[in-house]
Amino acid sequence: MKSGKKLAVAIGSLALFVAANSFSSEAPDSLTPDTPGLEPAAVESLAVDASLFATRTFDWTDSTRNRRVPAKLYLPAKEARAKSMPLILFSHGIGGSREGYSYLGGYFAAHGYASLHVQHVGSDRQIWFGNPLGLVGRLSEAAQDGEALSRVQDMKFALDQVLSGQEGASIDASRIAAAGHSYGANTTMLLAGARIEANGKILELRDPRISSAILLSAPPFYRLGDPAKILSGIEVPTLHITATGDNIQIPGYFSAYEDRVSLYNATGTDKRSQKVLAVFKDGSHSIFTDRAGTGGVTLNPRVKIATRQLALAFLDRVYQQDSAALDRWPLGNASILATYETALRNVIR
Repeated sequence: MKSGKKLAVAIGSLALFVAANSFSSEAPDSLTPDTPGLEPAAVESLAVDASLFATRTFDWTDSTRNRRVPAKLYLPAKEARAKSMPLILFSHGIGGSREGYSYLGGYFAAHGYASLHVQHVGSDRQIWFGNPLGLVGRLSEAAQDGEALSRVQDMKFALDQVLSGQEGASIDASRIAAAGHSYGANTTMLLAGARIEANGKILELRDPRISSAILLSAPPFYRLGDPAKILSGIEVPTLHITATGDNIQIPGYFSAYEDRVSLYNATGTDKRSQKVLAVFKDGSHSIFTDRAGTGGVTLNPRVKIATRQLALAFLDRVYQQDSAALDRWPLGNASILATYETALRNVIR
């Protein structure tokens, strides 16, 4: 198989599964304090108080590629906005949009972080529209190697735009995290330093401005060789989140949650990488989207709340040198965890 086709298989083979499982609802459900059986750490509403954050939408166009790059920026409320905020750069799964993963964006902003959600027009929600008989073809097109690389360029372009714009003056360019779900987690790994081969060349797509990475349901790099070699270029702290029911099921390309654990194990194996792994019990591949109910009506909001608490605790550890929340997190979520592991040194940049 030629290297270009191998790249398409590696990043795009989850398309059919995601078609059925990763569409992001824009109406998140809520969890109330009187829900029975919750640990204190998980008792909070999934809905974020709208007075605690603000949003900006952008409809940028990258003229060098003649490609639109829509985005949505979540910011702390004006009165709570710091002069120098960390930024999270978020990439959606296939079929998503800038409106997705709102339970994360609003939460991060309410806790002092800007969160920029980038929409990838070649693999966004538009694939669901049109003739149903053409859906498989649209999914296949969205999963090609060219789109996988365009997604990385989208993220870099959006970061350039926001840093050079009005909001850029209040963003700390030395504290930028990349994050993503599913296809977006592949995009995030490439931004963070993963190296893959295409057309006989090793692609160096790392953005040096990225200083940490959050990977939700990261698919494996199918048929591209040793994961440790592919991920050897990732030297920033990483947070890996999955669930035991996080399965990708495509004819010929079944991927169980253990593949996401393998990616965690392979990250930084030769350099004592700083990383955290959380595996929830049960769940589904799309439980981390805004879809309500998938993975279990009761479990779904609990996992979402625990996920954003962990992500925030990880970011605070990386950028604020504050480990208190990260230390508490596994104790407060023990009943819904299958595995929790850390490999964090005392000092994280």
